[in-house]
Amino acid sequence: MRINRESLLVSAMFIQVLVSVSIWAQCKPGDPVGRFEGFAASAQAGKLDVSLELLCADGHYAGELNTPIGVYKVTGGSFDSGSLRLQFALNGDNITIEAKLVGDSLQGSFTSGDDKGPVDLHRNGNEEPFPATTSADNLSLTPRQWRDDLAYFAKELPKRHPDAFANTPKDKFEIAVAELDGKIDHLNSDQIYVGLDHLANLIGDAHTYVEFPHDNANLPLDIRRFGDEWRVAIVAPGYEQALGTRVIAIQNLPLAQARALAMTITPIAETASLKDARVDGFLTTGMALHGLGIIPDRNSARYTLATEDGKQLVVDFKALPPGQQPKWLQVAAQLPLSEQPVTGSAACTYLREARTLYCNVRWIRNLAGPAKDMFETLRREHPDKLVIDLRQNGGGDYNVGLKHLIEPLRKEKDINRKGHLFVLIGPNTFSAAMSNAAQFRTMTEATLVGQSIGERPNSYQEVKQFTLPNSHFVVHYSTRYYKFLEGPDNVIAPDHEIIPTWEEYKSGHDPVLEWVLAAK
Repeated sequence: MRINRESLLVSAMFIQVLVSVSIWAQCKPGDPVGRFEGFAASAQAGKLDVSLELLCADGHYAGELNTPIGVYKVTGGSFDSGSLRLQFALNGDNITIEAKLVGDSLQGSFTSGDDKGPVDLHRNGNEEPFPATTSADNLSLTPRQWRDDLAYFAKELPKRHPDAFANTPKDKFEIAVAELDGKIDHLNSDQIYVGLDHLANLIGDAHTYVEFPHDNANLPLDIRRFGDEWRVAIVAPGYEQALGTRVIAIQNLPLAQARALAMTITPIAETASLKDARVDGFLTTGMALHGLGIIPDRNSARYTLATEDGKQLVVDFKALPPGQQPKWLQVAAQLPLSEQPVTGSAACTYLREARTLYCNVRWIRNLAGPAKDMFETLRREHPDKLVIDLRQNGGGDYNVGLKHLIEPLRKEKDINRKGHLFVLIGPNTFSAAMSNAAQFRTMTEATLVGQSIGERPNSYQEVKQFTLPNSHFVVHYSTRYYKFLEGPDNVIAPDHEIIPTWEEYKSGHDPVLEWVLAAK
């Protein structure tokens, strides 16, 4: 299924890729464009440094808003009588900015769900202009154009990252750049993407990578690891025969070898569990498989599979059209509560018989409303246990989780006790969710249950991005070092580890939540 590495982890879940799509908005010559820098004062998260890259091309607005929470794409907007109105989106989260143009400044306000506040942005005339086009999928380039992109990448990434050579010495990075440059004449666009992403992952942290473009040849299956085997857990209609099978090979290449190749585009300084989660996503992405040389055609992949009785079958999966989301078929007839869809950032369910309030928190943003509902339920029902599930949380702004979840829960004496407050974690607990998990451990009496978190808590984080001039590949990079854990072990491990088995998964059980419900 589509990888969203900013969520990522999410998608070994998915988790779903950040899609580089701009829905055009009206503009005309003389309307405000360029790079603007400044702040937004969030009611939920306080003062945030933000930047706006705004372009008007062929009568249409496009661009992106860089925030500590993520990078939002322009999806609409207009400028009239000195007033600018812009809409942005990121993974279903929407922001609207309304501002007056005063000289070279944009002064106004933003709204995002139940959050709002003032915005003050100033045009920076010293910055290089935003690329003169917004196409995300312009991959029919000459070798000279690819070399120009590589040179721009090799110059900009070390300049923008605060410690680009902490994990790979500068000379080794430059040698790797030269090796890719020497091969460009004989590489296709997917191979060049893999080469660039490999270079980004030499920096080492999970927030530094090259984003997949919109058309990444997403294949209609999801592969998940259970012990020493990998199973087809989800498929699109038409591929039912593959559901539940073990993966043996991809295009005649044994799975272990395919995974080893995919490991070359994972961050070298992160944990094995994070790398595994990303690889699971790459193995169902045609662009990655083609770029790694595993399949000859990015839009078709042949998987050798094994059924429960050991019989092998071969299934050819065809890539989905960009953006298409079929009605996915799950191996479990009934999904556990943790796998069910969540509208918005979080959803809480009171399990009356177990006297437990279960809250599935999928994003660390726009939590004021869900947190208010959670605390109202706590005071009305007086549950014995509260469960905060962060296993599928792709991040956001850890200050939001600190303000709306952690700090208020510290004051709840009935629930902030050992054996009453639980936080569920796993390899895909990412970014701000990872930070909040560490804070739950140090600031509350929470018991952490599940699997070790993939991202290292002491590392470079807080992402920004830039765009390559010809291919328009989007390069993400970290901007700040955070330390969320004391001691020699730079990993957040659970207090009680539970690794779900294949039998539990296919029968619709969630052994992590079930352990919490049964705990005395």
